[in-house]
Amino acid sequence: MTNNSTKLLFLSTLMMGTILSISSNSWFGVWMGLEINLLSFIPLLTSKNMLMNEASIKYFIVQAMASTILLFSILLIQMKQPTYWETEMISSTMVLSSLLLKIGAAPFHFWFPEIMGTTNWNNCLILMTWQKIAPMMVISYCSKMSIFLMSITILSIIIGALGGLNQTSLRQLLAYSSISHLGWMISSMIISENVWEMYFIIYSILSVIMVFLFNQNKTFFMNQIYSTSNMSTENKFMMFLTLLSLGGLPPFLGFLPKWIVIQSMIENNMSMLTTIMVLLTTITLYYYMKISFAALIMSYTENSWSINIKTKKQGMILPTTVMISTFGLMSTPVFIQMY
Repeated sequence: MTNNSTKLLFLSTLMMGTILSISSNSWFGVWMGLEINLLSFIPLLTSKNMLMNEASIKYFIVQAMASTILLFSILLIQMKQPTYWETEMISSTMVLSSLLLKIGAAPFHFWFPEIMGTTNWNNCLILMTWQKIAPMMVISYCSKMSIFLMSITILSIIIGALGGLNQTSLRQLLAYSSISHLGWMISSMIISENVWEMYFIIYSILSVIMVFLFNQNKTFFMNQIYSTSNMSTENKFMMFLTLLSLGGLPPFLGFLPKWIVIQSMIENNMSMLTTIMVLLTTITLYYYMKISFAALIMSYTENSWSINIKTKKQGMILPTTVMISTFGLMSTPVFIQMY
């Protein structure tokens, strides 16, 4: 009971920190919100497990370094007092770098898969979704078309694609997938705030479904997926529909935000960058499809005569959310009207 109440306390202060950062009208308010957010998340990372304690220390060191850089660049801006500080190359790059380090975008990504690989699924979900909200909102306030942001976008998608190729840990696989999605989100920020917000919401929904499935089946590594004794065929099928949607395969909901980003970027004469992004994302989709085919077809060892007719009664929530993520493109006309 005590454990649950402390978790609830830290989760509420975590959310408060994020809300403070987003709603603040000064740089010091943003920094303070990020600090509250950081200090609330560290107790959630700590546990009796030594590896998880190591993860919390790594997380603290990296985030504290990012906060220091942010504070230093804020002081630099305040001292020089420029009207348009965005044009000042050093200060704007430092602010962006510190925020990109906080969310784990390439080339500041090294800590992210490490921490994801040693913590539990609930913390992974917070890291992939909620912890990205405040820094990304601040980035969206001061992002404009620049070589720096373009190179960050391409690097994130390259590392997200290549990093996940030989992964055996599912948590690290989702970490590299998250880095790849960050590249898309940063490029969508350059175009419009609405586009990246929609991308983030859809990515978060798919991540929640994915993590819920893995957590329910206590799945952490690839070889656990391949054995039918560990997971029912229905669960596998739901898992891979969501995985392919997360990768951005066209009939699924995960393709919708990428489609809108591609269309918007081409309209803004950024077709070269779009082509590079699409080509690199096919690598991400390749390793998702490789897992799906290996688990559902090639390593299928269940004998046809020993199938258990009595299937477990599952709640309707999970299959419904998976169906939404699968046939989500049917709702495209509504999104187009909103867009």
